[in-house]
Amino acid sequence: MTIKKGIGKFLKYGTLVSSFCFIAVTMAQVYARFFMESAPSWTEEAARFFFIYAMSFAAGLAMKGNYYVKFDVVYNKLNNKQKQILDALVSFFTILLFLILTCYAISFVNVGITERSPSVGFSMSIAFGSIVVMGLFISIYAIWDVIKAFKKLKQ
Repeated sequence: MTIKKGIGKFLKYGTLVSSFCFIAVTMAQVYARFFMESAPSWTEEAARFFFIYAMSFAAGLAMKGNYYVKFDVVYNKLNNKQKQILDALVSFFTILLFLILTCYAISFVNVGITERSPSVGFSMSIAFGSIVVMGLFISIYAIWDVIKAFKKLKQ
């Protein structure tokens, strides 16, 4: 299995597991509100954790599949060479942005090590780690996009 396929599978299963857990915890919360005296306090916080991770894993998959919204009015008016240059530049600036985000997110995770979430009691670095996951995998796919764009430019 190649690295690309392995990362894609990791992100896919991370998204699926996080989404499934989000749905399960939310359904437990709804059930508890209707059929129990009071809903457990941890369900809302756990649902937030799972939702955040589902979005973080899915962000990398969106980059892989090129599913982000693009403003293509100007793009469609460019010739092929200009489109290739613009694609390379967009990918380069995406790498720059998300590597900066990831570096700051790592320091944010370090700050969160001593903090605890109110209901579940998990270290907040777990929640903040989702930013690292998102930034890292978007950067990886953007690097592969830059490499692909430069190969096209050389042809």
